[in-house]
Amino acid sequence: MTSDIGLNKLQKQMKKILLFTVLLSFSFQGFSQEGKEVETPKTIQDTTVVKEKWSASSGIKYGIRAGYTISHLDFESEPIPNNKHRNSMYIGFLANIGLSRTLSIVPEIQFSAEGANDETLHLDYIQMPVLFRFRFSEKFHAGIGPQVGLKVHKYEDGMRNLAYSAVIGADYKINYAIFIDVRYNYGIENVFDEVSGIVAKNRNIQLGVGYKF
Repeated sequence: MTSDIGLNKLQKQMKKILLFTVLLSFSFQGFSQEGKEVETPKTIQDTTVVKEKWSASSGIKYGIRAGYTISHLDFESEPIPNNKHRNSMYIGFLANIGLSRTLSIVPEIQFSAEGANDETLHLDYIQMPVLFRFRFSEKFHAGIGPQVGLKVHKYEDGMRNLAYSAVIGADYKINYAIFIDVRYNYGIENVFDEVSGIVAKNRNIQLGVGYKF
């Protein structure tokens, strides 16, 4: 009789221990899954941050831009009667070299038809601007820099073969590849040879669209 009572007590204790063990194992398993659910988004988030930092501040992107040019000659003395705006076009190729998240250098080579409207005042250049481009938001950027141009098509026409300008511009990104931009080119030297006695500087506005590969 005593042995039966002892056996029953032992069985009850074993059942309690078994139940406790099962509950403990379920609790541990639930805790582990909860920990994994917390860690997974963190890993994904860290990976996304690293990717964003790389894409925003590293690498070289190449592109092409083209559009409409409105150009004129700014004479120091009285302008000649046929000094009208020249409306023409430009096309160029660029490389955007990222230096940081907010700054990049953009060297370019482009053809731009400039000068005044009269054929004798046409100035067609192969130009090489180098812009310091600043990022103000994901879509809006602005740049400033120097530009040198080599006159083509005409020689010994009383105008200088080299032209130097200051450039300021802005661009707006429509999507990952396409953007629109506007620039103002301010000529800083006389476009005529000194012996001519004429002083005029080239000014123009560029309005266009571009594509980055």
